[in-house]
Amino acid sequence: MSLTPELQVKELLEKSESILILIPENAPGDAFGAAAGIGVFLERLGKTATLAGDGIEKTAGAFAFLDPPANIAATISGVREFILSFSTKRNNIVSVRTERGENEYNIFITPEKGSIDPRDFSFVPAKFSFDAVFVVGAPDKDALGSISENNPDIFYEVPVVVIDHHAENDRFGQINIVDITASTTSEVATSLLEKIDPAKLDTHIAGLLLGGIVSGTDSFQKKNTTPGALHIASRLMDRGANQHDIIFRLVKTQPLSLLKLWGRVMANLKWNEERKLMWARVLPEDIVQSRSRVEDLPLILEKIRSHSSVGSLFMILFSESPKETRVLLKNHGNGILEHLASAFPDAKLKNDILDILLPHTSLDEAEILLLEKIPFEREHSVAQ
Repeated sequence: MSLTPELQVKELLEKSESILILIPENAPGDAFGAAAGIGVFLERLGKTATLAGDGIEKTAGAFAFLDPPANIAATISGVREFILSFSTKRNNIVSVRTERGENEYNIFITPEKGSIDPRDFSFVPAKFSFDAVFVVGAPDKDALGSISENNPDIFYEVPVVVIDHHAENDRFGQINIVDITASTTSEVATSLLEKIDPAKLDTHIAGLLLGGIVSGTDSFQKKNTTPGALHIASRLMDRGANQHDIIFRLVKTQPLSLLKLWGRVMANLKWNEERKLMWARVLPEDIVQSRSRVEDLPLILEKIRSHSSVGSLFMILFSESPKETRVLLKNHGNGILEHLASAFPDAKLKNDILDILLPHTSLDEAEILLLEKIPFEREHSVAQ
């Protein structure tokens, strides 16, 4: 009888000591809360856990009050050794020294006799320093950004566990824990940890996981919030997670810079009834004068979406330069993002946001182009 995916994860952990936990580039709070909860849980099991993700610092800062794992990094390096081996069967090595140049690293080898035969050399890649990789909240490897690009071999030579709730997940792991009926990845993580060792799921871990659920559902206000999310949240509160404090700190308390940017965007908000489209332009001076960052725009887009009761599609157009525009789109899950992605070959769909870069295109031109490509709500419904 084959083991369930949850029991496979438990069996893998019994054989592992060092685990790498990866989250998407500029990950939302849901992915971070789930990954941080898993990280602390692994520490409770006596394992070494490393949590990594492009742009992880900002989300980690928002969750600081919940005491996430200390071993957090924006990149991973030194995860594998390579062995330069020299056979001493015919010629012994007397000494070895190294020297670092501007663009090179030299190894000086002194043989006991004569010259060195190149055939005595071999170059061997050693094992990775991690026994397992947990990928949390990422629908595919591309969502991990540069971490995936710079370390492609790790996904083929180390067992990978995928934990997610996105319907479009590629299931690229050897073990895949994907529940598309869940509202958040933190719910999936909670159910997994309860099955592995419920006694280890303490107040600390419960707080991180509840933080992920609160962040992912916007304090249970999003339309996709299911009864299951509420039920799992109640179980975490039973374990000591402080719902009131988490909601206040993650949802109701926002940095002044973010509030300023949100206000500037809302002041420029436009509405198209036929397309059920709500959108706004953002200029470089909006970012500068609000003292915010371009990386805040996805959060602003989510705020527009979560506070609208009439829109189906939400868009931000950002002028990166006079002749280059970046477009971010988010919707209520009616499939239109996939439709638009097919119209722009270089478009990237990450974390439920379609990111389109339009070179040689001004804001005016980009706005006209997108309005031409976005179908009317009725037309899209018929196509579906």
